[in-house]
Amino acid sequence: MSRKVIVIGAGLAGIEAAYQAAKLGIDVDLYEMRPKKQTEAHTTPYAGELVCSNSLGSIEETSASGLLKKELEMLDSYFLKFAYKHRVPAGSSLSVDRVTLAQDISNDIQSIKGVNFINEEVTEIPAADDDQIVIIATGPLTSGDFAQALTKVTMRKNLFFFDATSPIIHADSIDMSKVFKASRYDKGEADFINLPLDEALYQEFVKALIEAETVEVKDFEQNLFFESCLPIEEIARRGEKSLAFGPLKPVGLENPSTGVIPHAVVQLRQDDLQNHFYQMVGFQTRLKWGEQKRIFQMLPGLEHAEFERFGRMHRNSYINAPLIINKFYQSKIRDNLFFAGQISGVEGYVESIASGLSAGIYAARKLLGLPLCNFPNETAIGSLVNYISQADWKDFRPTKFTFGLLPELPKGDHYRHFRKKKFKKEMKAKIALEALDKWLKKAAT
Repeated sequence: MSRKVIVIGAGLAGIEAAYQAAKLGIDVDLYEMRPKKQTEAHTTPYAGELVCSNSLGSIEETSASGLLKKELEMLDSYFLKFAYKHRVPAGSSLSVDRVTLAQDISNDIQSIKGVNFINEEVTEIPAADDDQIVIIATGPLTSGDFAQALTKVTMRKNLFFFDATSPIIHADSIDMSKVFKASRYDKGEADFINLPLDEALYQEFVKALIEAETVEVKDFEQNLFFESCLPIEEIARRGEKSLAFGPLKPVGLENPSTGVIPHAVVQLRQDDLQNHFYQMVGFQTRLKWGEQKRIFQMLPGLEHAEFERFGRMHRNSYINAPLIINKFYQSKIRDNLFFAGQISGVEGYVESIASGLSAGIYAARKLLGLPLCNFPNETAIGSLVNYISQADWKDFRPTKFTFGLLPELPKGDHYRHFRKKKFKKEMKAKIALEALDKWLKKAAT
């Protein structure tokens, strides 16, 4: 029997895992149920579709997502190369045309030597042995049947939280006479459309959000949202100023027509390469569609906005990582079973890519009889899985990478500078990249 990796799910993590394993000479069966069976949030039939937002975050190394991207580049990330190829203007962040990116990846992944793409739903976890490893990368929108099968392995009911997507607007329906183009602190080429709100309109808008009708949560499910992806109306309920200090913060955005910074600003980010659509930044919502149209058309420039897609709420599934996996994204009870992507307990696009890359490398090395050689804790990739595999299982939530997950800097001659946040991040990023470079040299031997 030939050595094989079975990857279940062709999202960001599954695509990355398949590529990394195939690159090391391992045959891969990559399963994807869409479009035969769609989810409640996907809109295309393609693999690697970004569901929530078209932004993969900052590319600056002193940002969490920027450092993670730099490490992924060093490790030859498949998905990231395609993301840069389909990049759209968005200042210092990596934002993409979601449709053309998914189309391109769907075509290319099937041409990679050793990858067998199978368009079928998997409802049971395949057997794993010394010659066959399974990577579960079904994502937060795991089908009900497979989720049921998964509980047999995890030995407890899956945890969950609710997530939401942001509305997308037709570009030609925006009244450009009432808005201004700019990137925060002039980073980029005035890539965002900015909707300025004075204090009176801001307060009226907040009030409307709080009083609006939302999609109800089923009685048997907790009303639980992940903190970094809260619906806009949930943020509004936290206090009058919560939006102005959150997704509507105006800092670094001076209105050129007035010469002043508005009380609050709603930003729109380009969503496709043809510049036909714009996404409302930070506007994940579970408002009913009629309420979205009524309330968002209160905003300057959107009085006659046409919506290509309204924001939607969906359920996300993930395992209780500290109970289930180790530092290799490997099951603690079945060593030929790995997890990757948001189902594994990471949160975010880039984090999902990183977990898929890791699981693909580890699975292939195990089949090749090579040591797994975990990523150093000093790296973003290593510190993330180190945390989710050892966090408090009683209160575990999906986790994004932050600089706080990295080890503290050693005390020395420059210790007095470590209180400066930027300097501290620069030093941690430098240590991370040096540690990853050493890992690469060791793994190659």
